[in-house]
Amino acid sequence: MVPEAALRSKSPWPRTYRIVVEGHLEPSWSDRLAGLLITPYTTEQSSQRTQFVGPIRDLAELSGVLNTLYDLHLSLLSVEVAEDGNLPEEINPRQGASQ
Repeated sequence: MVPEAALRSKSPWPRTYRIVVEGHLEPSWSDRLAGLLITPYTTEQSSQRTQFVGPIRDLAELSGVLNTLYDLHLSLLSVEVAEDGNLPEEINPRQGASQ
């Protein structure tokens, strides 16, 4: 059996995540969502979306963020983790997204 301390030292946390939901959420919600950067935008098809980007410390914090989004009745579209801390370009936001 591997000691718990050894498991923690090899942990890949924190990780940088990008979460996208359908709907609009103001950036002022950042404190309630683990301090993630919140960017609402409109797609070319005029759909309202909100992107959340930033480091998440552990699975408990990720679960808390996802539960809050669920409680706000926002449909989850994607959850991405950056293996190297860098995320690819955003999925199709319009130029001049509202911030």
